[in-house]
Amino acid sequence: MEMGQQVLNKDSNEVKRFIEAMEGISKMLDANPLIYRPILDGNRYITEQELSKALKITKRTLIEYRMNGKLPYYKIGGKILYKEQDIIEILERNKVLAFE
Repeated sequence: MEMGQQVLNKDSNEVKRFIEAMEGISKMLDANPLIYRPILDGNRYITEQELSKALKITKRTLIEYRMNGKLPYYKIGGKILYKEQDIIEILERNKVLAFE
């Protein structure tokens, strides 16, 4: 058969690779709710664990920043949340420009 007229079935390597790729995408989409941070009133909120991991600092350092008034936060019950936009603004205000 010519290349453009090849018949594909469930045993074809191309079909098997396609199915494997689709299963991988499906698994990724199923796992997405575990890492997705929903938007509330246009803002994203992150946990202490997420922020310490993102900034590569300890949770103890975050606590010190909160207690010293360097870091705004929200406390709901016993859970501490940070507004993502607040963190971005703090980082931008504290940016040190390189020498030109």
